[in-house]
Amino acid sequence: MSKKQYAFYPGCSSQAKASADNFVRSIDVVCEKLDVQLNEIPDWNCCGASIGYGEGGELPRLALSARNLALSEQNFAGQDMVSVCPACWLASRETAERLHESNSLLAETNEALKEAGLTFKGEVKARHFVEVLIEDIGWDKMKSQVVKPLDGLKFAGYVGCQTNRPFGIVGESFENPKYLDKMIETCGAEAVAYDQKVTCCGGALAFSEPDKAQKQIRDIVESAYDHGADMIVTPCQLCQANVEIYQSEINKKQGTKFNMPVVYYSQLMTLAYGGTARQAGLDGQLIKAEKLEKIAGK
Repeated sequence: MSKKQYAFYPGCSSQAKASADNFVRSIDVVCEKLDVQLNEIPDWNCCGASIGYGEGGELPRLALSARNLALSEQNFAGQDMVSVCPACWLASRETAERLHESNSLLAETNEALKEAGLTFKGEVKARHFVEVLIEDIGWDKMKSQVVKPLDGLKFAGYVGCQTNRPFGIVGESFENPKYLDKMIETCGAEAVAYDQKVTCCGGALAFSEPDKAQKQIRDIVESAYDHGADMIVTPCQLCQANVEIYQSEINKKQGTKFNMPVVYYSQLMTLAYGGTARQAGLDGQLIKAEKLEKIAGK
C-alpha cells in the first residue's frame, strides 16, 4: 500500500536531541504502522511561538512561518504541511489564513521572503498531526493496528489550550473535546472523566510568574489523581514539559507528593501497536511511566 505523503515541520522542541525528540520517535512508529510518510522540510526555521507575539511586530512573526510554508510549497508541492507541535501549528495556520485574507500583508511578507529567494503562493494547507490521524487515517484503521491493548490503565486526557483554541479540531467542542479520550480508548485504556482537560498549564508564565503557573499545574495534576488516573496524556510538548517538570518544585514548596507521569498520545499508540519502550520514547520521561514500561516489556 502506498503511503500518504505530507511535508513535515517538526519545530524546535521535536528536532533531534531537543526536549521532545522522544515524542517524534513515537510519531515515527505510528506513521510506519499507519502508512504515513512525513517528509521533513529542509532548512526550516523556528515559528517564533509565543515570543513572536512580543516586541518583534506582526510582519516578522508572520514572515517566520511564511518562510516554512514557502519551503514546503517549494520542496513538496501538493502536500499538506503537518506539525506535531500545537504552537507551530497555530503559528503556521494563522499565517496562512492571515495572508489569504490580506493582499497587503501578503505583498509585504513576500517582499521579506524575496531576500531568501522564496515566495509564499498560498497553496499549502497547515495541519496538525491529530487532524491527519482523525480525518485522513480514521478511527477504524487506528484501532486495527492495536496488538497489545493497554488494558487496566487509566489516563486523564489533557488537551490544553493550543490544539483547542482558537482553531480547534473540526467537530470538537471547545469546552469538552473528546478526540483525546477516544485515542486513549482506541489503545484499549480507560479515559477518566477529567475537569481540567482544557485548562492552561501556564505556558511561558513558568519563567515570568512561576507561582501562577504552578497553581495551574497543581490543579491539573491534583484533578488527575482525584479522578483515579494512572497518568496524564497530552498532545502538546509545552504542556508535557510544564506539567511533568514542575511537579517536583510544587512538592518542595507546598509539601505535596506528586509523581504523576505525563505522556504523549503517540507513546500510547506506539506501545499498543507493539512497539518497544525505547521506540515509544519512554526513556525520555523525567517521571518514569513504570506501568507503560511494564506493558512494553511483556
